[in-house]
Amino acid sequence: VVEKNVRVLERFFTTAKYGEKLIIDRYIMREIIKPTVTICVVLIFIFGCYTATRYLADAVSGQLPGITVIFFILLKIAIALEVLLPTTLYLSVVIAFGRMYKDSEMTALFACGVSKGRVLKPVFLVSLVIAVIVSCLSLYIRPWAYQQFFTLRAQAQANFDLTRMKGGTFYEIEDGARVIFAESVDQQKDKAKRVFIRTERDDNLQVIYAEKASQHLEPATGQHIIVFTDGHLYEFTRRGKKGRIIQFEQSAMPLVSNEKIKPKYRIKAASTGSLAFSDDSEEIAELQWRLSTPLATILLALIGVPLSRSSPRRGKYAKVMTAVVIFAFYYNLSAIIKKWVEKGVLDTLPGIWWVQLLLAGLLLLLLWPPPLVFRWRQR
Repeated sequence: VVEKNVRVLERFFTTAKYGEKLIIDRYIMREIIKPTVTICVVLIFIFGCYTATRYLADAVSGQLPGITVIFFILLKIAIALEVLLPTTLYLSVVIAFGRMYKDSEMTALFACGVSKGRVLKPVFLVSLVIAVIVSCLSLYIRPWAYQQFFTLRAQAQANFDLTRMKGGTFYEIEDGARVIFAESVDQQKDKAKRVFIRTERDDNLQVIYAEKASQHLEPATGQHIIVFTDGHLYEFTRRGKKGRIIQFEQSAMPLVSNEKIKPKYRIKAASTGSLAFSDDSEEIAELQWRLSTPLATILLALIGVPLSRSSPRRGKYAKVMTAVVIFAFYYNLSAIIKKWVEKGVLDTLPGIWWVQLLLAGLLLLLLWPPPLVFRWRQR
């Protein structure tokens, strides 16, 4: 350890003429960026695998085409980067400074006259760059990704395709508004036998049962249609007593065109500009969440510096578990406060901003613990 400290001191003293401060900044930044890239790639890979298992099951069962599943995975990763990047940077700061404390490099820096504020500068610069990226993700890319995701999902659910069905399986699409079942399916001929379709719109319920069904492409319009043969159609309302039953030899049902499909309005997919002048509590909470993520990125990174303080004997991962607990508490608290603001339990001012104030207070508490302890001992 002594030899390593001497080498560290020699490194900084011999390069002082080229700019000691710049050398220290680059060294600390490099130590933070290396684990940031590694951890971020690992987290993206894990999250991508988790998302793939969710939607590949739908592709195997025939509910989604394969290319749509790939787009779903990429869009979900783009949405998750808003959280993955601050988390990665926060853990990387804890790990990087934990290693520097373990190897006594922090002791060498402090012995050379480097103050705590001086150490925070490169961390702040790195976190500022990441915060700019996170702000772009939160304000623009995430809403766009949600919009594309909801549009693709609505198109995949509305555009029912017999060729993707499997016999003896119930398919629930359009968020449960339509249920489809076929006893057997011939995917090569695009035909099915004993088909059951239940469609629910508001209080109206429609049930179609047909002995046979086939899918065709209409040449005139280029639209896919499903032709039912030898079946019955049942229509009735839940509130009224009237209904009707129609028996048919052949009936056609056009499939919804992609151009006519418009997903429901969701706040997550709304543009940031449309939320800026809203008076709705849910939209205000969403806007505050998007604006708070860059600030949280900087505060979490700065908190990682004093949080990683430990003795050389404890190892570089000594404070990782504590850091994970703090982040989990912060993230869950932010999500709860956001829900309370949306439902009107809390006022929109300060809204979710007081969670960021808690982070700032924790940062101040961790940066200056010795004077507080000293005062307590004096008493």
